[in-house]
Parts: sequence; structure tokens; C-alpha cells
Amino acid sequence: MSHFLHQLGLSAPLFLLVFAGYALVRLGGWTKAVSDALSRFVFSVAMPAMLFHLMSDFSRLPPVDARLLIAFFGSCMVVFAIGRVVAWRLFRLDGVSQSVFALGGVFSNNVMLGLPIARLMLGEAAVPSVALVLVFNSLTLWTLVTVSVEWARHGQFSVQGFAKTVRGVLTNPLIVAILSGTLFGLVGLPLPAFVGATLGMVSDTAAPMALIALGMGLAQYSVRAGIRMAGAISAIKLVVQPLVVWLIALALGLPAMETQVVVLLASISVGVNVYMMALQFKVLEAEVAGSLVLSTLFSAVTTPVLMALTMR
Repeated sequence: MSHFLHQLGLSAPLFLLVFAGYALVRLGGWTKAVSDALSRFVFSVAMPAMLFHLMSDFSRLPPVDARLLIAFFGSCMVVFAIGRVVAWRLFRLDGVSQSVFALGGVFSNNVMLGLPIARLMLGEAAVPSVALVLVFNSLTLWTLVTVSVEWARHGQFSVQGFAKTVRGVLTNPLIVAILSGTLFGLVGLPLPAFVGATLGMVSDTAAPMALIALGMGLAQYSVRAGIRMAGAISAIKLVVQPLVVWLIALALGLPAMETQVVVLLASISVGVNVYMMALQFKVLEAEVAGSLVLSTLFSAVTTPVLMALTMR
């Protein structure tokens, strides 16, 4: 219990910032335009600055056991299959809807929520492990669901669709910042003091602004429509995936830090990219939107519980 209360105390300020952003829209009347502008700044400037600043010290950062990718993405494959079966058997969904439903069970909000929580709960030593997952996350999971949807629609995979996914990932500001920061760090040259100070100031704003922007974004969605399906997606995301990734990490014998990182990232709420996928394919929009809100709300408790268990 003491472990749980400690982790809950660490994460509480982060989730309070999310709820503050939610309140600004629902109670304060802040508009969608403000929310979109803040999200754009966080995604395009603040988070990339933070990641570049951290990864530019790559030579001083602790080494990462790359097997964490097997644990994390192995769990994604297993849970994606579980999600499709649940969507088929329990909700009688078609192939495209099954794919989007299953994606909700594996695609975490790791940029706006996972990275800030990892830095707070596990410290700066966790950042290289988180960054490694982030580099492959979008490419792997968008490819997975694209293959699944294309197969459901046409019985084959589109190479053109895969190429578009790769281009999108390689032009993502976060991925560019991680890769360029890592390369700079490998060269071993120190950042000029004034550049480091500037990046540091912007980096300090990244986490709180990301969490407020997340809350403002969540205020645009409702949990009333499709609550049963939204609850099922949330349960798979917050309980099934972290347990599966934990089992795989234990089977691989991952070090404690890498194990804690992958369990934490797997325990984070449903990512907004799943909603974008639902909009793209015009399926389960209301249900996925509801899962964003529900999973964020309940992860305020489930994530500290899982972190307490992995640190015992």
C-alpha cells in the first residue's frame, strides 16, 4: 500500500494538470482554437526541444537493453489479436471496426502523458528507453492497423500505404528531434551554453503544457455514446496490455528499469491517434472518443498501481 500511495502522490500533479485543461474548456469556455494552438506548440516545439536536449547528452545516458522493444511491441501484437477477437465475438464488428477497436487497446498516449509520467516516476534515466519506444511506436502500430484494415477491405496489403506511413513517421517532429539529438550526442560535442539554456527553458514547459493541452483536447469528446464499447477498449488498454508486456519482460529477463518503462508505457491511456484512425475509416468515432476520456480518468489510479507492483 505504501508503494501505491507513493506512486499516486507522484502522478497526482500530472493528472491534476490534465483535469485543469479539461476544466478550462468545459467551465472556462476556452475554445477549440486555443486547444489546437497549444497542442501544435507542444507537439512541434516544446516536446521536440525537450527530447533533443535530453538526447544530446546521449553519451552520458545509461545504456538501454534493446530487448524492451520485443517486450513492448510483442505485447502489442498479442493484445491487438485479443482486441480483434473481443470486437468480433462480443460486439460483432466487421474487420475494419475490429482493427480500430484493437488499436485502442495498444496505442498509448505516450507523448503527452507517458513521457512526463516516466520522467517523474522513474527519473531522467528512463528517457532513453522511452525514446527508443517512441521512435518505433507510430511506424509499428500504424503499419499494423493499416495492414489489418487493408486486409479486411481488399485481402491484401498496400505498399503505397506503408510508404506513406514511413514518410509520416520520418517527418514527425518528435522522431526528428530524437534521432538528431542522438546523433549530436554520439558526436560528443557539447551544446553551446546559451543554446542549452534556451532548450532547457523550453523543455521545462513541455510536460505541464502537454498535460494541459491533453485535458483541453479531451473536453471535446463525450463518454455517453458507446459507453460499453469504450469501457471494453479502456479495460484492454489499462489492464490487459500492461500485464501482457510485464509477462514478456519477465520472460526475457529485462533489467528493472526497462521493465518498469515498458509496463508504464503500456499502462498509459488510449492515444488520440486512435481517434484520428477512427475518423479516417469512419468507424467507432464516438466509442473511441469515449475511451480516450475513460482511460485517461481511470489511468490516474491504474498506472500508479502497476508502478507500485513492478517496484516491489
